[in-house]
Amino acid sequence: MATLIDDHDAIAKVVELYTVGASRGDAAMLRQAFHPDARMFGQAGGQRVDMAMEPFFELSAAHPLDSDGSYRGRLISVQQFGDAAVAIVAEDGCWGAVSFVDLLSLNRIDGVWTIVNKTFAHTGGTMPVG
Repeated sequence: MATLIDDHDAIAKVVELYTVGASRGDAAMLRQAFHPDARMFGQAGGQRVDMAMEPFFELSAAHPLDSDGSYRGRLISVQQFGDAAVAIVAEDGCWGAVSFVDLLSLNRIDGVWTIVNKTFAHTGGTMPVG
């Protein structure tokens, strides 16, 4: 049981690197959270998103999610199966009024948990222009 708790805590710390990094626009934190070959898929404001993470890191640095102090990222659940896990994260207050639900796929590589894929749904609010 202790191993499962330790893994859950390690996964939660990686997810926190993502939410805090995205909220602050901290590309270094985001690079810590994501595998270098990770990708992101979803739809935002009617536009399909399919991208490598490095452009996302640059976008986050230029436009942090917590633009007005209203951002909130919550870890909803973690499901772990050996060296694979899925974390579900709800994000509200992105750029003031946009909401997302993220499904983060994680893998334990060389003993370290890392996000290998982000799939998201735009669940509310209007995407900012620009």
